[in-house]
Amino acid sequence: MKNFRLFLQSGHAPTLWAALTYFTFSFAIWVVNGAMAPFISEALHLSPTQKGVMLSIPIFAGALLRFPLGLLAQYIGRKNATLVEMGGIAIAMSYGYFFVQTFNDILAMGVLLGVAGASFGVAMSLGSGTFPARYKGLAMGIVGAGNVGTAFAALLAPLLAQKYGWQAVYGFAALSVAIPAFVMVVYAKEPPDLSPHSRLRDHLSCLYEKDGWAFSLIYVVTFGGFLGLASFLPSYFYDQFGVSKVQAGQLTMMAAFLGAALRVVGGWLSDHWGGVNTLTAVLAVTAVSLALCGLAGQSLTLTMLLFMLCFSALGAGNGALFQLVPLRWPTTTAVAGSMIGEIGALGGGMIPNAMGISKQYAGTYLWGFMGFACVAVLMLLVLRTMQMRWTRTWAEKGGRARTEPGTAPVAHGKPARMATRG
Repeated sequence: MKNFRLFLQSGHAPTLWAALTYFTFSFAIWVVNGAMAPFISEALHLSPTQKGVMLSIPIFAGALLRFPLGLLAQYIGRKNATLVEMGGIAIAMSYGYFFVQTFNDILAMGVLLGVAGASFGVAMSLGSGTFPARYKGLAMGIVGAGNVGTAFAALLAPLLAQKYGWQAVYGFAALSVAIPAFVMVVYAKEPPDLSPHSRLRDHLSCLYEKDGWAFSLIYVVTFGGFLGLASFLPSYFYDQFGVSKVQAGQLTMMAAFLGAALRVVGGWLSDHWGGVNTLTAVLAVTAVSLALCGLAGQSLTLTMLLFMLCFSALGAGNGALFQLVPLRWPTTTAVAGSMIGEIGALGGGMIPNAMGISKQYAGTYLWGFMGFACVAVLMLLVLRTMQMRWTRTWAEKGGRARTEPGTAPVAHGKPARMATRG
């Protein structure tokens, strides 16, 4: 407890909690169609492939909007960028309440839901921006725990949809945006850790580096996996095991909540054990648990336990990877995080599609799970290859923050070390 108080005192705690509130709300909005998928699919008579498309569009749209929002935040400030985005969310939810009736309308609504999905990089950078490097992993883990919005959506959206109709859920969401907006205006302040006069090329430098792509592809597994599976699970539980629509949401909530909570643990563990070490364990557990999920399709109890293990690993992996991001890009964390989050989320959009195609054409979800498990193994190999250079340049062994004097953090280009003074 004393260490946690020291952590809070090292930065601006109200901004941290405001960023967490904003990200939790945004994440819940982003996946609301997934939470209501059994209702929407039944009302519109969707095929497995159509369900996959419906679930993937918000993910793709959110991913594509992340980088522009991160870039905007570099110029108008992260706090202002969150307020602009929440205004967009209110408009999008109003459209859903008044105009969504058909499958084509649902697809258009999915694009609008992407506005909420753009929040990731800005929320993480805003919440952690006032904290020193040794605590950024924990700060980002706390903000990243806003993934719990997935659990809230899975729990509340089916209950509201069952009582008031699924279109009414959009209306409730439009009204609720006032809560995080108020918290942001009153409690958050803009951190001082960005360089407002950086060139555009400096902002985009991570796009031209192997490290940026390695981080992004690993994040396809950890965050993309969390997001894609969280969107897919209500439909999976409803179709595979015949549970009620509300029960499908409750089961999804249990797994998603655990994954969100473990993100904080992943950030804390990475600060102490190292982000590379943590990610190594995460990717191994993810690959095994995904393969077993595909093979356990006849047992709801075993499947649920395996999903809880898988989501725990994915959540910890999200925290671990973003412990490394500010070490690698300390002055452009918001844009680097947005780019990495963008590609990671794009990967997540593939999961509902892969699952729908597997079910429609092979009659089973097994091959969707196995394909994702193979991707996790491949990313484990990428991590172990890249970490040999990372730990010689900008990180300590295992992926911890460098603390010895004479080490220059990476700013915009390749890692470099300063000569120590004798």
